[in-house]
Amino acid sequence: MKIRTLKRHLVEAFKSMGRNGWMSFASISAVTVTLLLVSVFLAILLNINHIASQIEDDVQIRAYIERTEKSENYDAYQKQLENLEKVKSVKYQSKEEGLDELIESLGDEGEAFSSLKDENPLRDAFIIYTDKPQDTAAVAKEVGKLKFVNKVEYGQGTVEKLFKVTDAARNVGIVLVLGLVFTAMFLISNTIKLTIVTRRREIEIMKLVGATNGFIRWPFFIEGFALGVMGAILPIIVIAVGYQAIFDIVNQKLGTVFIELLPVTPLIPQLSLLMLLIGGVIGVWGSLTSVRKFLKI
Repeated sequence: MKIRTLKRHLVEAFKSMGRNGWMSFASISAVTVTLLLVSVFLAILLNINHIASQIEDDVQIRAYIERTEKSENYDAYQKQLENLEKVKSVKYQSKEEGLDELIESLGDEGEAFSSLKDENPLRDAFIIYTDKPQDTAAVAKEVGKLKFVNKVEYGQGTVEKLFKVTDAARNVGIVLVLGLVFTAMFLISNTIKLTIVTRRREIEIMKLVGATNGFIRWPFFIEGFALGVMGAILPIIVIAVGYQAIFDIVNQKLGTVFIELLPVTPLIPQLSLLMLLIGGVIGVWGSLTSVRKFLKI
């Protein structure tokens, strides 16, 4: 395409947006509202997935060693555990380290257990992580069969429920986001179609005087893209400002205790690019599908 022709299409597209101000405003508003919902739910979904992964990664198996076992055999036992199928890593924890960890985890209340250091009731243990958190129960069963293992703990019952909850949260989030995306496509494309329908006479005249289909389509292509991108700007601003504020609040009050949200960067830049892409693509799609039927005269 010649530069002069492209310039003409750009000028026509933006003139048309100005002439059809209210319809352009309606199209941009439809894009804004739907993409705002999509961006909010997508940010929630990504954080649910992130938090669920954090929780799952903390799932571990503790294999307590029989008191009668000699410490010089521990290296061999650790290698035996590492060679088990679906085991990612194994870490040895002495009973002294276990007691220190318990005291630290309880905070001020943990000081009451300091007197146990002289006669430590705990056992030496191996801490085992699996390739996938969902493999925990199966690996724990295999570990429990080993002769040097006295007891296995991994939160039986609680872990299985945890995985069900995290999987359900992910699945519900994906369904909601996909539903919103398709709703956005429907609402935005139909609003843009209404804009095009009001100009069907203009299209028919251009066709009758000999304009090619491509020549007619290009201004509408550019206009649809511009409307979609302009409608994505406000959702990007809202999600950027809102997420930064929420991120700061959560980090200050809950971050080190319960949950840790995805960092603002790269989440917001990635969401922004995605919203611009969705807005532009749906705008173009709505314009071109509407123009097509008026070209058949």
